[in-house]
Amino acid sequence: MTSKRHFKGAVAAGHRLTAESAANILREGGNVFDAAIAGLWTSCVVEPVLSSIGGGGFLMARDAGGAARLFDFFVQSPGHHRPGEDVELASVLADFGTATQEFHIGAGASATPGFVPGLFAVHAQLGRLPMTRLTEQAVEIAKNGFEITPFQAFLLEVVAPIYQWSDPVRALFSKDGALPKAGSTFRNQDLGGAMEAIGREGIRIATEGEIARAMLASIEAGCLGMDDFARYRVEDREPAQAELAGHKLHLNPPPSCGGTLVGDMIAQLGVGETLDPDIVSYAKAIDATDARWREAKCNIGAFVEDQQFARHKTITRGTTHISVVDHAGNAAAVTVSNGEGNGHLVPGCGFMVNNMLGEEDLSPGGLHTWTEDTRMASMMAPTIASDGTRSVTALGSGGSNRIRSAVFQVLCRLFREGMPAEDAVTASRVHVEHGHLDFEDTGGEEAKTKLQAAFPDHRLWAEPNLFFGGAHMVHLDRDSGLEAGGDPRRGGVAVIV
Repeated sequence: MTSKRHFKGAVAAGHRLTAESAANILREGGNVFDAAIAGLWTSCVVEPVLSSIGGGGFLMARDAGGAARLFDFFVQSPGHHRPGEDVELASVLADFGTATQEFHIGAGASATPGFVPGLFAVHAQLGRLPMTRLTEQAVEIAKNGFEITPFQAFLLEVVAPIYQWSDPVRALFSKDGALPKAGSTFRNQDLGGAMEAIGREGIRIATEGEIARAMLASIEAGCLGMDDFARYRVEDREPAQAELAGHKLHLNPPPSCGGTLVGDMIAQLGVGETLDPDIVSYAKAIDATDARWREAKCNIGAFVEDQQFARHKTITRGTTHISVVDHAGNAAAVTVSNGEGNGHLVPGCGFMVNNMLGEEDLSPGGLHTWTEDTRMASMMAPTIASDGTRSVTALGSGGSNRIRSAVFQVLCRLFREGMPAEDAVTASRVHVEHGHLDFEDTGGEEAKTKLQAAFPDHRLWAEPNLFFGGAHMVHLDRDSGLEAGGDPRRGGVAVIV
């Protein structure tokens, strides 16, 4: 999608209503940060598997003058353990059709959420419109209902055991014993009421007031307490930096690892046999970085050789992303996650708290051995790029471990190959882990032959697939206009205002 006409800005996101909520804020004079916040509230309603008041994330912000900062409002581990026998954890299997994956849910899987503190921190420092306005569209959609998309229906089926696990969750998501189907209308009155109260009363209701108490009541057999909510702080971090084809990249810094790994892949492009901008060189760069990441035992402290980050364990859970750019060059890229939800509905609030502590990699010694009171690290990689004077790009992706390779390849397609934004988002992708290549067989016979020769251990995907992430991007070029691409792999939508 491209526009050379006069415009206010553009949005790319994982759902039409998420994008439209953000775009409407731009139309009425809100800035890109207002728009991103409004989109995030709506994503909690229409993308419930991926986004929630009970989760967290990261927002990369850039003003028109070029200054960038990273708001880290991801989840924090509780301050204290409880005896394992007192903590509720359950194992469920998510069915992706071709494979299954084990998740752990229950009260003991929940870390301290940062979603509400994060949105209020961004709003206090960068917002323009009142928070009551920014929650308004999400509240209306939740109360009046919305149509379930094919992608959201698929996600609900994948994690069906979570969304049918407890009686209150079943009552909301599985009326008559069936999860919502594509095309059906879904309403969440309680969630609308909770967001309306947060917009009206402010952050305290969700961190020390009625909604905070309701969250704790839903996870009594967990490790969180009111002191964890009180101790939580949004971190304002200096972005990591990289250069690609004359563009400066602002990347999610440690303790998270997604941005660092994207930067390392870019560095690997100049190390291999060829600098040619083709999919084989991208696969080799992804492979080289993955090998270094494995050598560091998937620990960001070891990877960057800075032990202050050694205790931050990385979470690789379900995510969604929003990108916003305006005509002046202000930009926001924000990626959030709720894991998949812990299986318990917060009483009277219509959402689940996250299940981030249910990831086994966090606790090599067992699910109850995570490090106390520590900010979780993530593969999430909200990114902003600029050539300094002419262009500004905001992008990011969902997709667990594939986030890093998706962001890397879209950047390369855009800046190294000069593709239009929409083409850069939809172009065939690859991903490499442990020397194994997965690739979409949509790049032609020559690319296929080269990839198979370079990686004998491979798996071919006949069509584009959500496995390879969902990269949503907005690109402003002062000469050619504004471009935006929402990734169809994950129901992406782009709107130019």
